[in-house]
Amino acid sequence: MGFDFERVGGSRRRADRLLQVVEMLRHHRTMSIELLAERLEVSKRTVYRDLDALDARGVRIRNIPGEGYALDRQALLPPLHFEDDESEALVLGLRMAAAWVDPTLGAAAHSALDKIEAVMPETSAAVLAHVRLFAPRGEWARQVRDGLEPVRSAIANRRKLRFTYARLDGRTSRRKVRPLGLHFWGSVWTLAAWCERRRAYRTFRVDRMTEMVALDEQWPSGGPDLAGFIAERNADRQAPMAEGMGGSTDVR
Repeated sequence: MGFDFERVGGSRRRADRLLQVVEMLRHHRTMSIELLAERLEVSKRTVYRDLDALDARGVRIRNIPGEGYALDRQALLPPLHFEDDESEALVLGLRMAAAWVDPTLGAAAHSALDKIEAVMPETSAAVLAHVRLFAPRGEWARQVRDGLEPVRSAIANRRKLRFTYARLDGRTSRRKVRPLGLHFWGSVWTLAAWCERRRAYRTFRVDRMTEMVALDEQWPSGGPDLAGFIAERNADRQAPMAEGMGGSTDVR
């Protein structure tokens, strides 16, 4: 049994060794637990613990019976490097997402930025930390994103959506739609949809949608979709308009 350096090397030694495990597996199709232990000069038990630690950090390593352990290469990203302008665009985009989308997606934006920063070289990560572009949050932002999460969920799960819609002139109607996509106009979100009542593509302002219910009913592949919505709008040479806005292309 090899000497277990983890008992004397501390966390720094282990962090270095985890990187060694990844690098060795990156350069070999498979490696046995015995070979890994020999190369690292640790016990097999320590290698097993290291493999568990890597798995907990999201590095997927497969055990191939009769061959050994192999790195899931699709699970690894090469070191990321961004130009300064690219870094600013990335940070601003994620900060805008955190401010102008629903809380669930906003939390995901923060998490994504943390993960990107973790795999960037120190010089690039330092640029991210000093970006001075912000997307302030407040009551105005909450009003814009209010109701966004159930609509986004219905789109992701291909579930039909039923809601009450208020037109600009104050008239209301009940709608049942296939939600196809969301568009952000800087002050309002609109839903691109196939309206089953009108049997046509329609655009609805999310802030005028109430009593939203995502139905268990899903729609099959084929038929009306976002590509068809966009193609129709391009053919009309008009920007998507929220229904009931009197034909104005100014989404207000």
